[in-house]
Amino acid sequence: MDEIAGQKPLGLAMIGAGMVAATHLRAIRALVGRVTLVGVMARQAASAQALIDQADWDVRPKVYASLADVARDPAVDIAVVVAPPNARLDVIAPLADAGQHILLEKPVARTAEEAAQVVALCDAANVRLGVFFQHRMREASRAAQTLVASGDLGSLGLVEVAVPWWREQSYYDDPGRGTYARDGGGVLISQAIHTLDLALSLAGPVVSVQAMTATTRLHDMEAEDFATAGLRFANGAVGSVVASTAAYPGKAETIVLHFERASLTLDSGVLRVAWRDGRVETVGGQAGTGGGADPMAFTHEWHQGIIEDFVDALHAGRPPIAPGAQALAVHRLITAIETSARTGQRTEVLP
Repeated sequence: MDEIAGQKPLGLAMIGAGMVAATHLRAIRALVGRVTLVGVMARQAASAQALIDQADWDVRPKVYASLADVARDPAVDIAVVVAPPNARLDVIAPLADAGQHILLEKPVARTAEEAAQVVALCDAANVRLGVFFQHRMREASRAAQTLVASGDLGSLGLVEVAVPWWREQSYYDDPGRGTYARDGGGVLISQAIHTLDLALSLAGPVVSVQAMTATTRLHDMEAEDFATAGLRFANGAVGSVVASTAAYPGKAETIVLHFERASLTLDSGVLRVAWRDGRVETVGGQAGTGGGADPMAFTHEWHQGIIEDFVDALHAGRPPIAPGAQALAVHRLITAIETSARTGQRTEVLP
């Protein structure tokens, strides 16, 4: 794929104006000089207009009447897609065909199969595809990546992943939320996917799972609000994941990696390294994660980091920090967990 020459501000169009769109708007506003919001397109023009009205603009973004209008706009370099998962293929196809690079809110799609189609579509159109796995942008996450890559920790033995979140019933009363038709599932694909992606980026791929999922009596919803699984990693490590949106009042997600020479704990934006020789090191600071009743109780700075990295990647001609093809790993893990829970059998994770 050709790099974008120079360092001119790149034009962005936002597709979708739902709950997370305001976070994206704040992230874009923080990158004045690097990017320009050209316009917003939503199913209801009034929703797009209301989003734009949340901020003051030197040059006011336009409201697009259709995807075709976005696709034919030469000022748009990147389409930031925050439309629901069930709309991804239909939204991305015309934009990618027009040569617009795609920066996509998680998940990539409702299923691993649909996600693979999105990746293939962007590859065929020769455009970049990045995903908002913004937990990778935390200072603590970046420090953990560097430490793991150094080899100083020795071999990985055990991985513990916990996502003890809470959502009010009103959250699931929103039409389509927590359904397979719109979202592709429940806690795994809508909430835990961030933590699972980060865990895979640190621990490597999972090869098999033994799982259970359920919908607790605390929520009226179609998909699961609880999931647990034993994990076997390609490198020989074993581990576990427990994820729920029924854990009132909700706590920050955690990832604990036990190596030969130290254990790493990622908790609410903080990395704690407990070395076997007694040393303890910490990196980062406490931050809201959206694990409680307010799902938007987190900073826009991680989304800002994803956008900035994507822009840098386009200028340099390199992959972004969370490319679409890499995101397929977490989708395939979620599929394996769901399959194992349904069949009661150990399930292999597709490579």
